[in-house]
Amino acid sequence: MIAVPYAHREPLVLPTRTECEARLDHTAATWREWTDGRTYAGPWREAVLRSVLALKLLVFAPSGAVAAAATCSLPEELGGERNWDYRFSWIRDSAFTLNAFLKLGCAPEATGYFWWLMHASQLTHPRLHVLYRLDGGARAPEKTLPLSGYRGSTPVRIGNAAAGQLQLDTYGELVQTAWLYTAAGHRLDADIARRLAQTADFVCTAWQQPDMGIWEVRSAPEHFAQSKMMCWVALDRALDLAQRGLIPDRHAPCWRRERQAIAEFVDDRCFSLRLNTYVRSADSDELDAGLLLGLLHGYRSPDDPRMRGTVAAIQQVLQDGPYVNRYLGADGVTGSEGAFLACSFWLAEALARTGRAGEAAHLMDQLVPLANDVGLYSEEIDPATGDFLGNLPQGLSHLALISAACAIGQATR
Repeated sequence: MIAVPYAHREPLVLPTRTECEARLDHTAATWREWTDGRTYAGPWREAVLRSVLALKLLVFAPSGAVAAAATCSLPEELGGERNWDYRFSWIRDSAFTLNAFLKLGCAPEATGYFWWLMHASQLTHPRLHVLYRLDGGARAPEKTLPLSGYRGSTPVRIGNAAAGQLQLDTYGELVQTAWLYTAAGHRLDADIARRLAQTADFVCTAWQQPDMGIWEVRSAPEHFAQSKMMCWVALDRALDLAQRGLIPDRHAPCWRRERQAIAEFVDDRCFSLRLNTYVRSADSDELDAGLLLGLLHGYRSPDDPRMRGTVAAIQQVLQDGPYVNRYLGADGVTGSEGAFLACSFWLAEALARTGRAGEAAHLMDQLVPLANDVGLYSEEIDPATGDFLGNLPQGLSHLALISAACAIGQATR
């Protein structure tokens, strides 16, 4: 055993070997006790428990925020420039985060995260930032450091310029998160209820704008289909909350009207009859794995022919063995990237939800062993070598694994 004691402006006290062993035993026992309290008994239980442990370790205890990853500037391509700082909390991850905590019996973590989210989003209301600092602050200026980077991958960035982008899907994620919170039996206070209604009002006026999309491209804004789908989700969930008397319903007729307008835009401009699939952006022929979230978050039901066609098209174009690429088009940054692990798990969940549980389980059986020796997943994987790429551990990868495992378990039951 090796102990590394440290002190700051106080005497350095060296613990004895017996004290070190006792502390280690206590730490291990505490984590085992916490893990034993999780309420998951479905398939791939060990991987799910390791994933929720990773999420627990990404919680910033003073605020309840969950960091997207514990690292910054680990490259998505060795030697390339796709090096980002993920030590922030993304609104994009919020519904998956709250749902995972609720499903796995992590009530204190779910409550802490929800109230952090409500506090952070209040600071920029009615607009949302793509990401917030773990203390709830909104500023995250991006700058580069004079370092050579991991295996020569420069620039080394801290901060994240995506914070100031317009990313419309975040509004759907926020309202979906509040909807999940109430579905678990929690109430909303009057201030949060009023702000959620105002968020729906904002979506009614903002959804027609082009944005940077879920992947925060650094090219020109576009009318991304997944962004519009999540605007529809925002208004749909707001209408449900209003019908249940949980948020003010004064503008519900407007929400209903704009929800219909969004659906018409998505189904007219963002669906390719030739390819039988929803497409990445209006009037394009490109695909995007983010479209799977339209199914997972309920833009359309799993038996909808267009959604089924989208799943099949993503399998055909973006899937490479167990790996799924986010997209293949330009995004304003040079170089390439690996397969995005969360998208692979989203595909597994989509297969389960569309009645293909056997295929979903087979894909999960290929994905779960990709973890490292302590059960962690990075953001991406190089399909050619199996090497991890991007920041580690990546919370979204673990969230997608948990969601997929729960969905497949439910489908097989």
